[in-house]
Amino acid sequence: MFFASDNWAGAHPLISERLTKEAAGFASAYGTSELDRSIEARFSDIFETDVAVFYVATGTAANSLALASLARPGGVTFAHSEAHVIEDELGAPDFFSGMRMIEVAGPLGKMDAESLKAQIARFPQDAVHHGRANSVTLTQATEQGTVYELSEIETLTQIARENGLGVHMDGARFANALVALGATPAEMTWKRGVNVLSFGGTKNGCWCAEAIVFFDPAKAREMPFMRKRAAQLFSKSRFISAQLAAYLDSDLWLDLARHANGMADRLRDGLAASNTARLAWGTQSNEVFAVIPRATAKSAEDKGAKFYEWPTPKDVAETIQKDESLIRLVTSFATTTEDVDRFLDILQQA
Repeated sequence: MFFASDNWAGAHPLISERLTKEAAGFASAYGTSELDRSIEARFSDIFETDVAVFYVATGTAANSLALASLARPGGVTFAHSEAHVIEDELGAPDFFSGMRMIEVAGPLGKMDAESLKAQIARFPQDAVHHGRANSVTLTQATEQGTVYELSEIETLTQIARENGLGVHMDGARFANALVALGATPAEMTWKRGVNVLSFGGTKNGCWCAEAIVFFDPAKAREMPFMRKRAAQLFSKSRFISAQLAAYLDSDLWLDLARHANGMADRLRDGLAASNTARLAWGTQSNEVFAVIPRATAKSAEDKGAKFYEWPTPKDVAETIQKDESLIRLVTSFATTTEDVDRFLDILQQA
């Protein structure tokens, strides 16, 4: 019962098979092989526009370099107060971009439009001593398992455009958000005003596949140099392309995300019907947050369940008692109905 994170899961068999196939023979390096070029073209097909694609090793590298591509001297970037770029990346986005991350409030992981406007107003373009507004980064799906609706993305990107700011989307769980909305990749990104995307595959069945996607290739001219200087240029890039070839073929990536989201739905339904646990808030992706008695959490862990106790957000702190734990449960392409049902049975027995 592995619910700690979707990056605990292995690689999907079709992706492993394609990696094994690519291990034989020779191919030109540093993103110049036929396979590399074909995957970049595939991204353009998926997003319904010409894009520039750059592989990196981790989601942190993708976020950091994507934001660096938007940076100006003295710039600040606006992110939700609990976004991964603020909470979990050890200042890497600040380090690579030379910008500061400025927190924006909003319930359940989503930036509030009025709060974003207020924070932008604190950093006018001539604010030499305090920094100037530069970019906005949105996490889709969010760190709290919620998903920005298309209209919400458009509202926030419109605020950014009105202030001359670039927009980045952290898509570590991009596929999960996409299938939750029933939208197309284009509808959730550039058609809503997003300029650059961190496209994550590692959490959704790949071995190690993260990419930076520019929706205006002309804006990506400096990225080859930035990526090399950041030690993120793969020599055997065909192994990333091999993963993505299998991942994107026949919409496997969307099927894997649908499965993960479906397992999360099963968890949500079970928790909603439980007498011993309850949902902390509603989520739409493959992350579920539950409140359970501490003794029950200990019992579940003793019986093999893996999950994280989660820091309590301020907006729900009053609903959680001292003898209760807030836990995060993350499903993946490898989660089974048996995993979910066994976990729910343990909670009920406790």
